Amino acid sequence: FGRNCSCSPTTLVELPAALSCNPLLFRWRGRPLFRKANLKGTLKLRMSFAAPSTDGPSLSFIEGALTFICVGLAFAFPAIGKPIFVAIERTGNAFARHKLLSGMLVGLALLGLRLAMLPWLPIPLPYSADDFSFALAADTFLHGRLTNPTPAMWVHFETIHVDMRPTYMSMYFPGQALAMAAGKLLFGHPWFGLLAASAVMCSSVCWALQAWLPARWALLGGTLCVVHLGLFTYWTNTFGGSGSISAAAGAMVFGALPRFTRGARLRYAMLMALGAAVLLISRPYEGFLLCLPVVIYLIVWLAKARAKFGAVRLARAALPALTLLCAAAVWLGYYNHRVFGNPLTLPYTVNRANYAVAPYYIWQSPRAVPQYNHEEMRRFYLINELDGFKKVHSAPGFIPQTLLKPVSGFLFFGGLAFIPLVFLLRRSLRDRRMRFIAVCLAVLTAGLVIEIYFIPHYIAPFTVGIYLIAVQCMRHLRQWRPGDKQVGLALSRFMVAICLFMAVLRVFDRPLHLEVVNFPPSNWTDRWYGPDLLGVKHAEAIGHMNQLPGRQLALVRRGKHEDLLDQWVYNSADIDTSKVIWAWDMGPEKNRELLDYYKDRKVWLVQPDTDPVSISPYR
Repeated sequence: FGRNCSCSPTTLVELPAALSCNPLLFRWRGRPLFRKANLKGTLKLRMSFAAPSTDGPSLSFIEGALTFICVGLAFAFPAIGKPIFVAIERTGNAFARHKLLSGMLVGLALLGLRLAMLPWLPIPLPYSADDFSFALAADTFLHGRLTNPTPAMWVHFETIHVDMRPTYMSMYFPGQALAMAAGKLLFGHPWFGLLAASAVMCSSVCWALQAWLPARWALLGGTLCVVHLGLFTYWTNTFGGSGSISAAAGAMVFGALPRFTRGARLRYAMLMALGAAVLLISRPYEGFLLCLPVVIYLIVWLAKARAKFGAVRLARAALPALTLLCAAAVWLGYYNHRVFGNPLTLPYTVNRANYAVAPYYIWQSPRAVPQYNHEEMRRFYLINELDGFKKVHSAPGFIPQTLLKPVSGFLFFGGLAFIPLVFLLRRSLRDRRMRFIAVCLAVLTAGLVIEIYFIPHYIAPFTVGIYLIAVQCMRHLRQWRPGDKQVGLALSRFMVAICLFMAVLRVFDRPLHLEVVNFPPSNWTDRWYGPDLLGVKHAEAIGHMNQLPGRQLALVRRGKHEDLLDQWVYNSADIDTSKVIWAWDMGPEKNRELLDYYKDRKVWLVQPDTDPVSISPYR
């Protein structure tokens, strides 16, 4: 242990020493995860199996090719496979009549399928800045507090998306971290909280669609949500984004609205308030864009419903819901007071003021460049973020970058198989029942245009609206009969078949050598994202450091690397009591105060950008 230590990971694994997982996960397909070699010389931790080759076609290419082929088949042979499709649809229709049961089983199907895939698609490891930031917040909540005091040596621990002053805490809203904390508390790992949120999302989408569409079409929408969003996207397979939580909350609002206006029942008012409260503590800006037309609709409806239901009945339904909303707002204000020192100071605000240069909205100008203590943070905020701002803020770049937002959203929520539905969009939005959805879509579009950046989880609260429009377009497509041939019917069936086939194909991507996007920021819109190879080098290093006797201090020295979200300096809520503390290498002079403060720890120099990763005693 007194010599160099190098780590060379080759594929995704689970490291209980790093993440406090079940020790049974320390093996891969029955074999030990690591083997030690050359203990007298260099200590090396190497994986006992090789990474699969991905020299085949991408899944997106296959999906596009299948869509092209199926369009041709729909025109040439519209009756192909008709007996099979009819039998499947008859079974689905019979099942969809049990609305509550079908909605619940959609979520259970996601749970069962994703858990069954764990041997091929294991529990993800934290990798990006968002992952570790939410992990810090979850760890803080598990310690029974809302934030942490600023560490004495906080300059050495500064990192992306984490506040050090006035308190030490994640910069994000607490909704996602609360779900992760619940997963850790109830099931032993924070990822299970996010998996449960994805299951609730799929069930909520199906339940919400039942209020707007016939039951069989609502079941189809819930199934598409499982296939498109629940199984493989970064919403389920990373620790950042809060997409599933926001989508479930938006589904509560969309599903309860028409039910409430039909009967003015208390439970639907409470569901609307609960959905709005979850949006408030997870994605308040996009939640506001969703709730604004809902509130206006309710105000107009109340003026007409007073004579039908009576003021007393409406008050009994509205007052508890408003109380729930006020309680959520008060709690968020208290959270802001404890974390940021002021109830009106929202998350993001302090962190952006201290570190960021690029603003979030198009009318804002860049801030003055702050003095960064670490080169990694300077590169992230001045290269990664500011370059994106310049593209949108320039006259020639505004239009293409703005048009790219709906294209990215379409590819994420629908994919290439849904291209035929684009031609039915105008007809679908003209339906009487869809007019309110069209208004919500217009408000959402206006809100996204003024934002600089776009990632699919930004519009997660509107997930139900997106699938409602898609399914309604599919209903119109089924009625399309050019030349008195059932071309639209065949094409709608083929589209669903492509989605299901692609999900099965994704499971077998390794033996088939198919290309899968391994990191969302390179392609956030890819629905077949896989967390393969992500976070392994970091987790392997943590696992090795945790196995060393005594307490350790790791100084991270970065070299040249392009992935600016791959940061290594992240710590738990209680830094001083951690077995391993991660800090930046700031040079001998500035390191001295850190080494003097943690004089009882063994100090290591970690260089993540060498091949393999170098872990050596710090001199």
